[in-house]
Amino acid sequence: MRPLLSLSCLLLAVPVAAQKPAAVSPERMTAVVRDITEASYSGRAPGGPGEARTVGYLERTLRAIGVEPGAPDGSYQQEVPLLHTVVVGKPTATIAVHGASVTLTQGEGLYLATVRAVDRIKIDAAPMVFVGYGVSAPERGWDDFKGVDLKDKIAVILINDPDFEAKPGEPVAGKFGGRRETYYGRWTYKYEEAVKRGAIGALIVHDTPGAGYAWATVLAAGGESYDKAAGFFGDPRLLMRGWISGEAATDLFKRAGLDLAALRVQARSADFRPVPIGDARFTTDAPVKVDQIMSHNVIAKITGSAHPDETIVYGAHWDAYGVGAPDEKGETVRAGAADDAVGVAGVLELAHLFKDAPKPERTIVFAFWTAEERSLLGSDTYAANPTTPLSKMVANMTVDVLQTAGPARDVVLVGNGQSDLEDRLAVAAKAQGRKVTPEALPERGLYFRADHFSVARRGVPSLLLMAMGGGSDLVNGGRSAGDKWLTDYMKCYHQPCDVWSQKWDLRGAAQDVELFYTIGAGLANSRDWPAWRADSEFKALRDQSAGDRK
Repeated sequence: MRPLLSLSCLLLAVPVAAQKPAAVSPERMTAVVRDITEASYSGRAPGGPGEARTVGYLERTLRAIGVEPGAPDGSYQQEVPLLHTVVVGKPTATIAVHGASVTLTQGEGLYLATVRAVDRIKIDAAPMVFVGYGVSAPERGWDDFKGVDLKDKIAVILINDPDFEAKPGEPVAGKFGGRRETYYGRWTYKYEEAVKRGAIGALIVHDTPGAGYAWATVLAAGGESYDKAAGFFGDPRLLMRGWISGEAATDLFKRAGLDLAALRVQARSADFRPVPIGDARFTTDAPVKVDQIMSHNVIAKITGSAHPDETIVYGAHWDAYGVGAPDEKGETVRAGAADDAVGVAGVLELAHLFKDAPKPERTIVFAFWTAEERSLLGSDTYAANPTTPLSKMVANMTVDVLQTAGPARDVVLVGNGQSDLEDRLAVAAKAQGRKVTPEALPERGLYFRADHFSVARRGVPSLLLMAMGGGSDLVNGGRSAGDKWLTDYMKCYHQPCDVWSQKWDLRGAAQDVELFYTIGAGLANSRDWPAWRADSEFKALRDQSAGDRK
């Protein structure tokens, strides 16, 4: 394996043609966003009425650009079989505790879902146990479960990491990265750990700082869930996975004679042991509609002239949240303009750029994933069934939410400190007269919430561009204007108001797409293999396949 070149040599390693400003077209990107956020696309839900239209649009566009089909079967489309469930109506759950009971309604302090193929979430008087942050991390000397049997119980779990709220001097402080969320802080991880220990259900306690989004975002899925179809993904699944609002959880613990605030502090100690929530018993009987659907990734490529089995993958997700309950304006279509129609437009721009350039030595893949909003299911399907071995995937670069407020003096890096792809980003940004700014909101765990993570967790060095990591230093208005853009955007995250606007200025988004082009073109015409940092949790996985990259 060749070592990565030093920063001072990186620009020299990039072919001259790749150093020139790429002809990224903000106007062409705008046209794509306007097209695929029209009402006729119905919010681009996987398997929904807008999927065929979206997939057809992408395939036609890729054909027109002139890039080859890139799916494993030689077409542009990779099938992604999904289990689709919907909790019907507004079911309730009753929690009996200390001789009294409290009833919570779907959407009002409680959110219930399932990814099992069942017609009801039926739970009768299941005991409830508080398991702290629900983390088992032997390498950090941490185990919240302490061998406690959760069979047929409801695990109640805090969001984020054990040191997220740690005060200076607490033993846990920094053990999990402080404010920077690790994978142990993700709700998907917590559900996986609960079911491993026999739990029938799990409720995650919501708080906006820890989750990185408001309660309204939890509710945005509308009781709808997706998973890989039965037989395709054999891991066990919880009968019920859900959320309980911070207010409802505080009230429940108080009824049980417990102080949730005090237990939060206890949960920041390695000595913490699970605590039964008094004699609380959880009961619900929620109807579920189940069907299996066939969704699709759309994948194209330019085959490398010298090393066709070595790939550089660009990705964005085409799906959004479909049609949901009316908002205060009566709007129901959640068009996902910033999230992630802009990313789709960016990857299409990259296809244009590489098609117009000399043929690369390595293969360039342009991927448009389904079901990102449903736990990265489309990209994970590809990661399990790639066109070439992941050991020979040079890098993955994912575009998911770019800012729409014009040129910026910087680019926000999500997941900084993970790989030396970041060095290349810094050099490319400097060539634009920009700099790299580490994400300002690492507690949101964004690095674990986008499609690159499907291959990153399998060892492939990856970069993510996502404007949700913090406000950009905008040319027009500076950091305060960038912060305002982000604040305004987060109000529309997964909501019907995430729509294209004539006020958008995609010149800043085009700058970011150009960065990815420069990095990818340099890698595509070299023998370099980016590597994880020495302290990255993904380095050991990559090292196992080092022999494949001689």
